[in-house]
Amino acid sequence: MGERTKYLPGTFSWVDLNTSDQEGAKAFYSALFGWEADDRPVSDGVVYSMQQIGGKSVAAISPQMQDQREQGVPPLWNSYITVESADEVAARAGELGADVHAPPFDVMDVGRMAVIQDPQGAFFMIWEPKTTIGAELVNVPGAFCWNELYTTDLDAARSFYGELFGWEWNEFEQSPEPYFVIMNQGHGNGGVRALAQPGVPPHWLVYFAVDDIEEALAKLGELGGESVTGAIDIGIATVAVVKDPQGAAFALYAGQLED
Repeated sequence: MGERTKYLPGTFSWVDLNTSDQEGAKAFYSALFGWEADDRPVSDGVVYSMQQIGGKSVAAISPQMQDQREQGVPPLWNSYITVESADEVAARAGELGADVHAPPFDVMDVGRMAVIQDPQGAFFMIWEPKTTIGAELVNVPGAFCWNELYTTDLDAARSFYGELFGWEWNEFEQSPEPYFVIMNQGHGNGGVRALAQPGVPPHWLVYFAVDDIEEALAKLGELGGESVTGAIDIGIATVAVVKDPQGAAFALYAGQLED
């Protein structure tokens, strides 16, 4: 269950953390999710720390760039979407009003990527796989299982991502506020909701699966993390938005998971 050897274009396939304390973050997530680190050098003194469960990659932890720190950018989780051509999708994103912050570039021999900010301000990455598909394990405890957009304009966001990736939308009627499930080639692929918190910019939030939400929240607190929302029952699952000790936000999910 949850093992992957390829991803359809338009599917979320990878997540990584940019953090101000790489070693501290590695210790935190290892204790919370049981991750094992496989540090891979990328430049002099810098490693991209692949995080694994049972030898299968589920995420990565990398040091925050100095210019991000100087600009006051907080530690954050990034969401990657698989594409057939990073160059074509980045060009199309620009035509649709996005800001291509980092034009397509090769990541050694493993893939080609770009960093894009959608018209409302949320950042995401696109990933053209070569030797690496992204996560080898998803939708199991300790792995990411959902990616959710908080946006200031639901209609505009749906139009942009629909044009860019061919996504379709199913409204989740059990939600007290408008919530749309992303459908990619017939598969549930994340969600979109309105941003309600003042002062918080539009963003993508990464969800990680856990067996028991209360146990996970208790463990998170012991490790120095922070619960932002507490446990919320959404019917098919119980979720909670939290922060790690460095301040990076993510969410916990205990409930129904797709294969």
